[in-house]
Amino acid sequence: MKMKYMARLVPLALLALGSGHATAAGFQLLEQNASGLGNAYAGSAAVADNASTIFFNPAGMTQLKEREVSAGLNAVRPTFKFKDDGSTPTSAFASSGNGNDAGSWAFIPNAYMSWALNKDLYVGVGISAPFGLVTEYDDPWVGAAQAIKFDIKTFNINPSIAYRINDKVSIGAGINWQRMEAEYVRRVAINDFGPFPLSQSHVTLDAAGDAWGWNVGALFTLSDSTKLGVSYRSKIKHTLKGDLTVDSSSATLTATGSDAEVDVELPDTFILSVAQQLNERWEMLGDVSWTGWSSIKTLDIVRTSGASSGQTAQSLDAEFRDTWRVALGANYKLNDDWKLKFGVAYDQSPVRGPSTRLVSLPDSNRTWLSVGAQWNVTPASKLDLGVSYLMVNESSINNNQTNADPTKNRGTVTGKYDARVWILGAQYSMAF
Repeated sequence: MKMKYMARLVPLALLALGSGHATAAGFQLLEQNASGLGNAYAGSAAVADNASTIFFNPAGMTQLKEREVSAGLNAVRPTFKFKDDGSTPTSAFASSGNGNDAGSWAFIPNAYMSWALNKDLYVGVGISAPFGLVTEYDDPWVGAAQAIKFDIKTFNINPSIAYRINDKVSIGAGINWQRMEAEYVRRVAINDFGPFPLSQSHVTLDAAGDAWGWNVGALFTLSDSTKLGVSYRSKIKHTLKGDLTVDSSSATLTATGSDAEVDVELPDTFILSVAQQLNERWEMLGDVSWTGWSSIKTLDIVRTSGASSGQTAQSLDAEFRDTWRVALGANYKLNDDWKLKFGVAYDQSPVRGPSTRLVSLPDSNRTWLSVGAQWNVTPASKLDLGVSYLMVNESSINNNQTNADPTKNRGTVTGKYDARVWILGAQYSMAF
């Protein structure tokens, strides 16, 4: 099985692509900077030491200098293995095999800029990829009728504004234009009118759309040593439009393709963070975050053209639940040039159990172990480096999609997934 959690970041000026494996639970991408990686993103809404605060809490811009830019890159190396334990492939085209192990590197870039209009009013913009995944199996394998490839990409542009009410309170807000693309490939059995009534082929959904959302945040300076940050990002409802195509040399099978659409409501998120300076050397960071994954229950792929227009071609029953993430981090000032970073986190999966675990998203709870460092390159610039190891709990799957109609029978996939992930990150920030 090849499993690549992926997102694409496309700066409009350069049309550059960036991709990465989703390392937060579900298909959320936490890697919106690399400076927080060494802390396992603890304190993300309270720490505002570069322009990437635009994503986690736009109110943090009031803590920055007059003009700041920040750009980062995270490299992700996942390992995912599936072990079959009695799967029952569809009888129309019985397949065997566990697929193969994931193995390729992937990359998640980001970029931000903020500037002060006056001493209290700041504006900025961020470019990021907050959600994304690719799950890709070798073909054939025992679950080919359920999925061979499932690919989601997002690209987010986030203009933001922040205002310092007084020395204790700052507020911020932003709007989000988001592009989403999806590709879903699986094996399918279709009635043909030749000598063989059931023909094997691949059906592909290729769809895309864009939508708008918003985010708000506040930063409270409780004392000279303590900051509290809160932020919220709204749901974004996408209607992805595209086409269903059948990969076949048969004209009859090819004609079964049509236009299609699917509604996807990406979840809202809430973060509560604290940063506490204990002394001149040590700083403690804490983070509790919530993600409203229950917005994703069933994804209905609906035909929008042809004789079957208005009918549901297929439903993906995810039945996600809302999730919590808890993180704790620490920074140690080694000297005037170097700061060391540490962090741990526990990240809950939105998957309820084996019967609703999809082969396209065999997700599970995970624990983060992170370390990093910050180097003050010059008085106005710094480089952050980080590394995280994610221990992903072994998960079971028993997804039954059998059907008496062989053209709708996707079989049962039963087995276990074993997974782990390494993340390496670097972020360069500069004030001018």
